[in-house]
Amino acid sequence: MNEWSDWRDWEPSRPLPVEGGIAARSKRGAIGDTWWSQRFIELLESLGVGSRLQRGRNYARRGQVVELEVEPGVVIAKVQGSRYTPYRVRIRGKTLSEQQWRRVEKAMSARALPLAQLLASEMPHDIEDVFTSCRLTLFPRSNAELKASCTCPDWENPCKHIAAAYYILAERFDEDPFLIFAWRGRDKDELLGRLRAHRGTGSQRRSAGARSARSAPGPPSLAERLDSFWRSGPMLSEFHITLLAGEAPDALLRQLGPAPVDVGGRDLAEVLAPEYATLAEAAERRALD
Repeated sequence: MNEWSDWRDWEPSRPLPVEGGIAARSKRGAIGDTWWSQRFIELLESLGVGSRLQRGRNYARRGQVVELEVEPGVVIAKVQGSRYTPYRVRIRGKTLSEQQWRRVEKAMSARALPLAQLLASEMPHDIEDVFTSCRLTLFPRSNAELKASCTCPDWENPCKHIAAAYYILAERFDEDPFLIFAWRGRDKDELLGRLRAHRGTGSQRRSAGARSARSAPGPPSLAERLDSFWRSGPMLSEFHITLLAGEAPDALLRQLGPAPVDVGGRDLAEVLAPEYATLAEAAERRALD
């Protein structure tokens, strides 16, 4: 990873102790509490670096990672080794283009439950399916899309400093899943703003449709239909009832638009949307049982 002139300064000894380093919360076993951080670790293992990650696990738990910042396309970290000066680590991931992000945002907005969860700052379980439907991936999937470097003289990649940064990055994803999107090129505020804009456009279209329906001629009066009032007619035979929940359980909330009340700085409709989805799923399970 470096010029051979650095090798004389490298001492394969215990790292220097760090005060105030970023220590992994996990003290034993696997690192990563959520499915998305575990998915990130699985990705690294699928790329053939899993066995070499173990060398950095102790570094991560000892708090040897001094700094770690996530920026579009790159994670920058400093890891304290045996030298006085911390080593600099860079983990590069390919960002999505503006056109690709627009496709993903449109796909997110078309699915009621993932949209509601994202607007509630939650990571949907099927978010990878949303990216797959756009022929894209949430995480980098190949060595060509994920590259790491370190200023230490260890020629293996990942070295223990890179591995430690990987583990701390996984725990950062635990704390804030939107860092995954930020790494891929879209920060939380911009993503949520665009999703809300898509949602607002849909509400405007539905409102326009409702206005058109109101202006259309109404049905015939009861006096005009007395001769056929008690007949079922052909339309009733085509009427089917399903026990399955609808595609958009929060459709009424979205049609109503922004609520005049907010909860903790968030729109009330956004807070209630996941609960509507939960109730719909529970009703469906009970009906099917």
